[in-house]
Amino acid sequence: MSSVPSHEEAVSTSTRDLEKAALGGSRLINRKRAVSNVKPEIRVVEEADLEESEPRDDEEGGHGQLPATDGRAGHAPRLNSIWSSAELERLIEGEELDLETYDVNEFRDGFCDALFLSPRAADTGELLRRAERTLPRAFRKKHPLSLRNFIPKQWHEVRSVAYRVTRTRAGIKLLKAFAAYFTAYALCLVPWVRAWLGRYNYIMVVSTIVNHPGRTVGAQIDGTVMTVLGTAMGLGWGAFGLWLSTSSASAQIGYAGILALFLCIYIGLVAALRSYFIRLYQFVICAGMAVTYTCLAEVSSEEVAWGKLFQYGVPWVIGQAIALATCILCFPDAGARGLAVSLNDAFETMLDALDTRKSQRRLARQRLAQTFINLSQVYRDLSIDITVTRFDPRDVLALRNLLQAVVRALLAMRPEPGAAGLQDSPLDESPGGVTSIFQALVQTTVLATPGLSDVAPGPLLTKIDTKERAVRLVRYQLDDPTKRLLKRMTEALQSGHAVLMDMSGYRSLGPSAEVPSDVAGALVKLRKAIIKFDQAESSLLDGEELQSKFVPEVIELFAYCRPIRQAATSVEAALVKVNEMQQRRRRMRVYLPSYPWRKALNRANAQIRHDRGGVTAAAYFKSFADIQRLISKIKSSEHYIIREEHEDLFRAATIQSEATHVTEEPMAEDGRPLLKRSKVRHSIWKVAHHLQGFEMRFALKTAIVTSLLALPAWLDNSRMWWKEYEAWWAVAMAWLMMHPRVGGNAQDLITRALLGALGAIWAGAGYAAGNGNPFVMGAFAIIYIRSGLVGCLSFTVTSLALLTGNQDTPPLATTISRGVAFVVGVVASVIINWIIWPFVARHELRKALSEMMFFLGVTYRTIIGRYVYNDQGPSPTKEDIERSEVLEGRLREGFVRIRQLLGLTRHEIRLRGPFDPLPYSALADSCERFFEYLVAVRQSSLFFHPKFVRDNDEAVERLLCHRRDAVASILTNLYILAGALKSNRQVPKYLPSAAAARKRLMDKMVEIEAEYEEDEYKLDPQKTEQRKWVQIYQYSYNESLTGCVAQLEELERYTKLIVGEHGFDDFYSDSSEGED
Repeated sequence: MSSVPSHEEAVSTSTRDLEKAALGGSRLINRKRAVSNVKPEIRVVEEADLEESEPRDDEEGGHGQLPATDGRAGHAPRLNSIWSSAELERLIEGEELDLETYDVNEFRDGFCDALFLSPRAADTGELLRRAERTLPRAFRKKHPLSLRNFIPKQWHEVRSVAYRVTRTRAGIKLLKAFAAYFTAYALCLVPWVRAWLGRYNYIMVVSTIVNHPGRTVGAQIDGTVMTVLGTAMGLGWGAFGLWLSTSSASAQIGYAGILALFLCIYIGLVAALRSYFIRLYQFVICAGMAVTYTCLAEVSSEEVAWGKLFQYGVPWVIGQAIALATCILCFPDAGARGLAVSLNDAFETMLDALDTRKSQRRLARQRLAQTFINLSQVYRDLSIDITVTRFDPRDVLALRNLLQAVVRALLAMRPEPGAAGLQDSPLDESPGGVTSIFQALVQTTVLATPGLSDVAPGPLLTKIDTKERAVRLVRYQLDDPTKRLLKRMTEALQSGHAVLMDMSGYRSLGPSAEVPSDVAGALVKLRKAIIKFDQAESSLLDGEELQSKFVPEVIELFAYCRPIRQAATSVEAALVKVNEMQQRRRRMRVYLPSYPWRKALNRANAQIRHDRGGVTAAAYFKSFADIQRLISKIKSSEHYIIREEHEDLFRAATIQSEATHVTEEPMAEDGRPLLKRSKVRHSIWKVAHHLQGFEMRFALKTAIVTSLLALPAWLDNSRMWWKEYEAWWAVAMAWLMMHPRVGGNAQDLITRALLGALGAIWAGAGYAAGNGNPFVMGAFAIIYIRSGLVGCLSFTVTSLALLTGNQDTPPLATTISRGVAFVVGVVASVIINWIIWPFVARHELRKALSEMMFFLGVTYRTIIGRYVYNDQGPSPTKEDIERSEVLEGRLREGFVRIRQLLGLTRHEIRLRGPFDPLPYSALADSCERFFEYLVAVRQSSLFFHPKFVRDNDEAVERLLCHRRDAVASILTNLYILAGALKSNRQVPKYLPSAAAARKRLMDKMVEIEAEYEEDEYKLDPQKTEQRKWVQIYQYSYNESLTGCVAQLEELERYTKLIVGEHGFDDFYSDSSEGED
């Protein structure tokens, strides 16, 4: 039996089943119990607060005399669990728990025994006030759909555009795009050029719009190849359909059906390619436009106007040549600037994170998470296209990995101890006259730490009499080395920043000229600071002043300083790579695309992502698909019943299974597998499963909308006006505006339709103003250039059609007909996207939070089973750690996408009811905090290996039930909450209490540890020394696990605010109301 269900199985768990199961037990007054059917894989605790621990070889600690809880030397109280115990007491405050089992353990064949407590009363107003602080930056702006702010918003956008055009790189991009567009437009204003190109000469201008030169040279070359190939493919398919429809008398009778079939099939295929492979976006867009033109423009059952193929293909190629020449000759960007901008932003964010006044702010941590994602994106953008730069993509890949390690280390840094009381507490001054957080800790943490007054007194120190003196000693020893280490890390990052900006040629983007580029010197200073810190730390741990058991304040100081030391190691490794790149000093050279082609099909450069639209939605779906793919690789082990006669065999099989991460298939008596997998059947199932995805849905609705709009082209009574007014542009615009991910909304409908109409009106006004004068038309084109894709296409097609069209057709009719065609295409595409399988950000946000909770459950199980409870198997390998870091990076990206998705909800009209973003934002923030605690548990467990668990089978057996219940209660809560969000059903009022289960576990740990410590003291009084690193990492370990339990309560509260709460009384109130 699998220990972890799939997402669909987990989230479909009925809430009523859980309530009925609880109703079958004892009455829920203060303590309620029920048996849950969650069977966790973990058989040992995630909590290991133990004595005999072997530290790592590279983490040597000192030895000293252990103080005792009862006044005897040799034993210390469990001071590192005081904070955890106090937090658990707060979570279960007011509950009278009778946890005495009288040494009776129920194994229950691996099932957990859940504790159900009365939920604590929650102040909804206070929860929402706290949620306001978690809103993303998008909510700081005025609402985009507010009518009151519409005019001020437009004025602000105009000023913003003017600033970007005149002060930033956007002005150069606009200049390049305008140069190519106006060059092609001016050529079309020349009469003999129009005559030579034919009726559809404006296709040359349309070509420069679709693949405009405001991008890098490599992206422009790639776009040129893609658009030309796509156009050729569309023209070829359409030409084949035209030939077939007129190949015989019978075919001529049904030519309309043949062309409709060809158009529908081809649009469906290229729409599927458009949604499956992002890299082929420009190819399929041009292919769809070309086949629409071929099958709908100037069609007849009698003969085929083959010349129209050249009238479309030749102008398109010329337009691409103009765009490519403009991109290369006018302020060329070969890809180095984008890399320089991203590296500059990354270093600025990391430097801000080293500022202790900013590092723990929510916005600073969100910027670090965004930087982690941007570093991956910049490498993809560099290696996916042709680039000309001094940076070798292989060096950028290595640098990206090292900088991401720095970001992970900065995210692991802890807040300043006692920071909450610094402002109101008088500060002492160190001998150097510098005030620090360590000095404030003397007055703040002793009184602020919950539960310290309940600690049994004992001889905690031999040469230091009081806790205050112990804290002062550590303060004076670590204060200066820690500050010096932070300073050297800042200087090192600044030097590396300057070097990379110098190498890229964009030093003006980076630090000022006063910042030196001496990376080697910065490395020397950083290493000296590391050595000094290590010496100060070792002198404390190896000295006789402090014993191996510390008071909580001392442990908190070490726990604060240690991540800074680890971050220094990451910074040092990154600077070594920067120094290596500086020493080589490569020349500018051309680098061909090196990104793996299988992955490249699902990636695109920055400009294509912008032109395609729906960047947020596409990134969200892609990120969650990557997370799901990684989660699916985590194999769940089967549940076995351990019997005494097969215990050795079971343990050996378990070790082998865990070492290979592969679940053994059930075997028959003759040795053959019971489940035979057919590759053919599995392949068929995969294809059928993909046919149910959004890709084929998009292909279907795109084929529907284009086919319906194209019907007048093949009907006898509408064929003439369709041909005269070039109404095929309605189908082409519908194809361009359809999007596989983003649904329609009111803002898109109004904006795009208005711009399409205004483009035609502006073209008619320009024609009327000068009676078709080319100079007047050119002036009107200059003014209307920055009007978006729809507006620019509408103006271009209408204005040049007025110049080239039939003189018998009134200009007003031409203007109205083109404008109506563009508006109809835009409105049809937006409405179809809005109605058929729409993208609703509110719904996707709820589903994303559901999936994220499920991912956190699997991640929690994996960390507990692989890192914490690994006494049955080998320690985590380097590959295990790398896989965990990759998954953690994807999860960080997932939280960024959730915040971006939350911002999209502001663009949707609430027709069914109001939407409050506050609980969603707070729930996402609580999930992220839960995840950060999990990361801290994994990192601490690498250094905290409890030998006590590994070497004592009796203790493991006594703790088995408590550990299982503690793990299962968290998993059960996460799966139930995920299911409630996914199905939009109410959450049961009573859920298994993870706080009570952990409290029972910790109490049992205290009891068992006291017994074994006392026996060890009697047997070997001289054995009193203990590794001190264990206590430091154990403090972070216990604190993080208790933090998970605390955040679980927040997850429950905010989920209930979103979907509601379902109590036991609802069963009876519903029935009684029905009887009345």
